[in-house]
Amino acid sequence: MDADVYRKPWYAEACDRKTADDVLLRCSQDGGFMVRKSSGQDAQQPYTLVVFYKGRVYNIPIRYIPTTKQYALGREKRGEEYFSNVSHIIENHQRIPLVLIDSQSNTKDATKLCLPVKP
Repeated sequence: MDADVYRKPWYAEACDRKTADDVLLRCSQDGGFMVRKSSGQDAQQPYTLVVFYKGRVYNIPIRYIPTTKQYALGREKRGEEYFSNVSHIIENHQRIPLVLIDSQSNTKDATKLCLPVKP
């Protein structure tokens, strides 16, 4: 999909969800993050952004929208931001906090992407 992603320090190519979660939990630094291939290998959701914040790991789908050839985070929603590539998502959220939603408790937090973590 996004060929540029493979050369980035935050991309974890051969990394499944459990490994990514374990690595970020061990790192234990707020704003620690990586991008991995999504488990489902779905063309509509090629990657997952994995973020550590306040003792929790968040797995956020990175969606690809074929009609516009753009990327977006999470489930489709009104007023969402679109990006031309995955690197732009990361660069944006290194400057602007990313809203993290806990789907179980329905609470919100926010953090910038601060530290690329490799498995």
